[in-house]
This record gives sequence, C-alpha cells and structure tokens, in this order.
Amino acid sequence: MRVVIVTESFPPDVNGVAHCALQTARHLAARGHDPLVIAPTVAGDAEIDAPCPVVRVPSLPLPGYPQVRVALPSRRIAAAITAHRAELVHLAGPFVLGVRGMTAAARLGVPAVAVYQTDLAGYARTYVGAGEAAAWRRIRAVHSAADLTLAPSSAAANDLAEHGIPRVRLWPRGVDTVRFRPELRDEELRRRLAPNGELIVGYVGRLAPEKHVELLAGVCRLPGVRVVIVGDGPSETSLRGALPGAVFLGRSTGDDLARTFASFDVFAHTGPYETFCQTVQEAMASGVPVIAPAAGGPLDLVDHGRTGLLVAPHDTDAVTAAVEELAFAPALRAAYGQAGRATVEGRTWAVVGDQLLGHYTEVLGARTAVVA
Repeated sequence: MRVVIVTESFPPDVNGVAHCALQTARHLAARGHDPLVIAPTVAGDAEIDAPCPVVRVPSLPLPGYPQVRVALPSRRIAAAITAHRAELVHLAGPFVLGVRGMTAAARLGVPAVAVYQTDLAGYARTYVGAGEAAAWRRIRAVHSAADLTLAPSSAAANDLAEHGIPRVRLWPRGVDTVRFRPELRDEELRRRLAPNGELIVGYVGRLAPEKHVELLAGVCRLPGVRVVIVGDGPSETSLRGALPGAVFLGRSTGDDLARTFASFDVFAHTGPYETFCQTVQEAMASGVPVIAPAAGGPLDLVDHGRTGLLVAPHDTDAVTAAVEELAFAPALRAAYGQAGRATVEGRTWAVVGDQLLGHYTEVLGARTAVVA
C-alpha cells in the first residue's frame, strides 16, 4: 500500500503528533508498505533517520511559541502525493498543512483518513479566550471531507460526534513497553534529584499555558516531596517562579527519558485538554502510579483507584490532595504501578499499527464499492 502521511509535526519535534506520525511510518514500512511523509521544515539542520522519505514544506515558527512551526502554502503537497502514486492519504492532526493535504487528496481522487489529535477548541480558550466556534468550524470542514476520522479516546470521539463530525472510529495510541519499563529505576539519578530522599513527583510534557503545570504549586509546598519537571516551552520562565524548589531537567527523549520516568514515585499530569495523553501511558509502562485530570484522554487510560487517581481539572488542591494520598502509602503506589504496567502491556505500537491498517482497508474497500 502506498500511503502519504501529511503531518503538522514530525521529529525532531517532540510532541504527540510528531511521535505518532513517526510510529505510523515505522509500522507501515515494517509491514512492507510504502509510506512517504510530508511535514513542515524544522529549525536549523536537525533531522532524524526516518523509516521513509520525508518531504519538507517551508514553515515559520509560531509567534510566541517557536517550538511550533506552521507550514506555508506550497505546491509540494499535491506534487508529492502525485509522484508517490498514493493509494491513501493519512492526515495527522490536520489543521494547516493537513487542510491542504485534504484539498489535494480530494482533487486527486485519493481517499483520506484524518487523525484527530489536538483539542484546538481548548487551545483557543487558553490562548485567545474565545474562538471555540471558529476552531470547531475548521475541524468540521476538514474531518467531514475525510473518508474516515480516527479519534484517540472515547472523550475525543464523543466531542467529534457532538459537533457533527461523521464517520468516526476509535484508534488509540501504542506505547513502547520495551523502552519504558520499571527495571530502569535509577537510584543514583534519584539521589541527584532528591538528595534528602524526598518523594519524587514528576511531570513530562510541554511547558505551555494549555498544560497548566502551575497546578503543581501546592505539591511543591508539601514537606518531603520533590517536584521534577521534564520538558521545555514558552512557560518555562514563569513556571520556575511558580514552582519553588522544583527541578527543571529540560527536554529529554529516548533512553534518558525512560530512565527518568522509571525513577519517579508518582507521575502527575495537569493538562485538561488532552485528546489522549501519551505520557500517561509511558508512566504506566514504567510502573509509576498516575495522577491526571478527569477529562479527555486520561479518562480511558487511568482506572481510578487501581492504576492511579483522577482529579477535578484546573484544581490545585485536588492535585495536592492526590499526591498526599499516595505520599505515605508505598504499598498503594506499588500496587497502582504494577496494575498500570499490566494494563498497557498489550498496547504496543505493533498492535495499534495493525488496527490502523484495518481502518485503511475499510476505507479502501468502501471506495472500491462506490466505484463499482
């Protein structure tokens, strides 16, 4: 199968859209298919050893958020789809580049699968204070034009259905259970992060307003607790002031990130706008109990009272109380961690990738039936 993946972000970018697009390309290549990726250019000369050719489209950094790049209008999209003789176009988190990919696919008569990954309405609330209706109009326009929309969680699927998006199927995300595992717990690293033996509460993700990492302020004030922040972004400076005593490690990936995950005692995610939340899965694979808001993707991932705790979104006191509940209960933390690891062991990227191929087959079969 010849597939073109049009993605708003791709490594070396570090985010959910980029990671999922890379894993999709890897799985297609591993299964003997022929993928091509179309993605925005990256800053500098940074590139990765991709599993397939990557066509880069000119882009500019988003003002005030340089880690995010926005693609510029380009004829390369239609030309690349044509040159690859694509049988299917996969739109990863379509918003700017993906909209152009959808237009090109429709014009060329190529079926398209759109993967919903970003809560744009939530971002509009955070950054603009308005614009949710406009965001949903844009989402509805591109996803309604696709042959199939894939939602990463039940909450996301429900949101799409409530806003009139047709032909929605559930497609979750996989996790690398070999890379992320409890055995990587590093006592030397723990001594560096918490030299007085403090309980380590970790956060991993972008440091941006929509993530609401400032909700960990109450946790920073708990005696015997050390907050560790992994990631970078435009909110880093303000968060250093809002989270006194927290350790900021910056961006981390690969084996270093896996070792850090396994060395946490508790993983706390604070963002209420996650359509999935990959870092929750990675924490669970690492055998670490999870605290997350009872909203969006975490509702599917965290089994409250068995693998972690779900708390009210936007509630500093609720996050702090959940950490206090686990802080003096090592047996409970261990039980949650073990249950979390057991829960994700069957959610490998190979399994999830084969589910995606099933969705592709459904779309191609439907197109064939229409033509017939």
